[in-house]
Amino acid sequence: MLLELRRRWYLKQVPPSPLRDYLATPFPSPAQDYRRVRYLALDLETTGLNRKTDHILSLGWVQLWGDRIDLSTACHRLVYTPKAIPESSAVIHEITDDQAAAGEALGVVLAQLLRILAGKVLIAHHAAIEIGFLRRACRTCFGGDFIAPVIDTQRMAIRTLQRRQIAYRGEMLRLQALREQYHLPRYGAHHALNDALAAAELFLAQVAHKDGGRGVRLRDLLW
Repeated sequence: MLLELRRRWYLKQVPPSPLRDYLATPFPSPAQDYRRVRYLALDLETTGLNRKTDHILSLGWVQLWGDRIDLSTACHRLVYTPKAIPESSAVIHEITDDQAAAGEALGVVLAQLLRILAGKVLIAHHAAIEIGFLRRACRTCFGGDFIAPVIDTQRMAIRTLQRRQIAYRGEMLRLQALREQYHLPRYGAHHALNDALAAAELFLAQVAHKDGGRGVRLRDLLW
């Protein structure tokens, strides 16, 4: 309920823009059964982890309806990047300067994302990265702050380990390491769409192992 109040307050502060249109749609009720909620699994690839100095290179997303992934909604967008991509970043993401130069303007891609995300819950792995970059991007492009109901598959894993009183190390919480625990297939890492799909599948596996998914409310899953 607090998140919904924040949405309404943000809506009053934002000038007319795709961000304001996004904020005009109410968030899903946390009291709902998770299977009655729409989701958007998202991944960003960036030049680094500092949202103040680094840039978004690409976005990938796929929609879910309850416990089903809709592969027809899978989308991958390259973003125009004004600066040369560091060699270390290019090696990881395999996005070259030429590809980035042919990408779309961040505001265009962001507007599409916000239009699709409206009324849905955002799913991401280690979601603080995505949220941080989206907040900065929305301030830059649309003059307002970004807010969303979020499910972080990494935090879900931490809560499960803590509840079972299992000690863990950082590497155990990586996306592929957690997927292996649920016998999910290996995808190529550091590609925005691959990682968005990987997070979506991990989310469904995690919920299925939470009392078989029975009686799980959205509030039980939110960040």
